[in-house]
Amino acid sequence: MRNKILYFLLLATVGVNAQPAEKLIKVTVSPDHADWTYKIGEKPRFNISITRNNEPVKDIGVSYEIGPEKMPPVVVDSAVFATGSKVVEGPAMKVPGFLRCTARVRWEGKEYVSLATAGFEPDHLRPTVEEPADFDAFWNDAKAANAKIPLDAKMTLLPERCTDKVNVYHVCMQHFGLGYHEYGILCVPKKEGKYPAVLKVPAAGARAYGGDIALAEQGVITFEVGIHGVSVIMDPSVYADMIRTTISNYWNTNLDDRDNYYYKRVYLGCVRAIDLIYSLSSFDGSNLAVSGVSQGGALAIITAALDSRVKWLVSFFPALCDQTGYLHGRAGGWPHLFAPANQDYNNKKDKIATSAYYDVVNFAKRVKVPGFYSWGYNDETCPPTSMFAAYDQIKATKELLLVPETGHWNYPEQASKANDWLLQKLKP
Repeated sequence: MRNKILYFLLLATVGVNAQPAEKLIKVTVSPDHADWTYKIGEKPRFNISITRNNEPVKDIGVSYEIGPEKMPPVVVDSAVFATGSKVVEGPAMKVPGFLRCTARVRWEGKEYVSLATAGFEPDHLRPTVEEPADFDAFWNDAKAANAKIPLDAKMTLLPERCTDKVNVYHVCMQHFGLGYHEYGILCVPKKEGKYPAVLKVPAAGARAYGGDIALAEQGVITFEVGIHGVSVIMDPSVYADMIRTTISNYWNTNLDDRDNYYYKRVYLGCVRAIDLIYSLSSFDGSNLAVSGVSQGGALAIITAALDSRVKWLVSFFPALCDQTGYLHGRAGGWPHLFAPANQDYNNKKDKIATSAYYDVVNFAKRVKVPGFYSWGYNDETCPPTSMFAAYDQIKATKELLLVPETGHWNYPEQASKANDWLLQKLKP
């Protein structure tokens, strides 16, 4: 039974991002330290190898570049690899951070690319984002105002999704202001009793949700929420249209106004989702976890910091971390608000000030509950520089499962370990 519960937790709680597809030509880049981690002042060496059918591709031209992640490369070169492989040396870093080697080859008109990232004392990374003096007052006031809005929850049974063990509901709940609503899929065990709960917070974008029925069948209430104020059971084409139009670049919406920035409603919506869970007679009243990946990984940390009712959190490669890194000559977190390409638009005093109220770093400092975290060095969406800048601020009990070779995805084994950890906490 324990293995079955763990399996369903694996599928329903953390979720697994797709691994990169296998390709005919394999470009492999490997640092010369087994853990991919170096001390300040060390020069990393990267082994670049090109194979086809697991055999070296000889006399092939390879171009490569080495430099701090998301920054201009400091080494740009190319060579013909007579044996199909070559060791190249990178410069030493003088401060904590990450140095990335990217290799490219062309074969029959198609480009193949791979990379590897060396970490330099990442545990010593310090954030660049400032903490507003009134950070706590701002969010305490926001939560107090949100709490005054009637929940006005409407739970619509979805008979076609129900099983003999679980009721599945499409939930609409009010928050942020009268007439503002958030939606989600709630799965509740039918058998009378008290159950723990998992709040699943979403990755970026918009989509329909199916609900974690399998996990609920094992005795765990699950509530999977959206963030855009629309039903989560519409046709996929509706969300595709939204992404192209109404919520395109939603992370920029009202960035110059801390009180009306898009993510204010999102963060408060996560708190309101906890209100919904606590309103359920079948909830056991204490065992509540929050879990997410990417944007959801950020929201898991933020929700745990904002609401003491959260007892555990699971966060995979969190976004929204140390976003001002770009303004200090290093990588910042997704959505890269202040990356060079966006600086003409966003590098403004009021936008920088607003971002500080929403940056994961400033919430990480306030996390008080145990957490399980996981990511890799090769993440190009949520740079490890940004994630470590936030993680290093967490003083609560924490466990980091680091898999350096992973990018913005995770192996099933990572999810399995995260869910085993969570299972022990929830004790369903």
